[in-house]
Amino acid sequence: MDAPHAVGGAGAVAPGKVALEVSPLPGGRSGIRARGEISALTRPSWEQALTELARRHAGVSYVELADVVFVDVAGVSALAITAMNLPGGRVVVEHPPPQLPRVLEMFWPGLDRIEVVL
Repeated sequence: MDAPHAVGGAGAVAPGKVALEVSPLPGGRSGIRARGEISALTRPSWEQALTELARRHAGVSYVELADVVFVDVAGVSALAITAMNLPGGRVVVEHPPPQLPRVLEMFWPGLDRIEVVL
């Protein structure tokens, strides 16, 4: 995952269009930055990005979601399952949409493999 990839369209995320763009974090930080929406239409791209994140994981991986406008329960589930299957360490989720911490608390209370930073 050396370059951004998009599902549902390229460029800026326009209102009314479902798109997800995922790219590596800048500055040598281990992780990904997502932009757009994580839903049924974009889930394959989200799951592919999480698979790559897990493959490159070394202790702490970061997931920057400041530009994600929505994530559905299945998208949060994919993140939780990825974190639970890591050999060690944790995933730090930065600036998620408001539903993500609520869904994590509802379905995975006490999951210590994910740290949410608002």
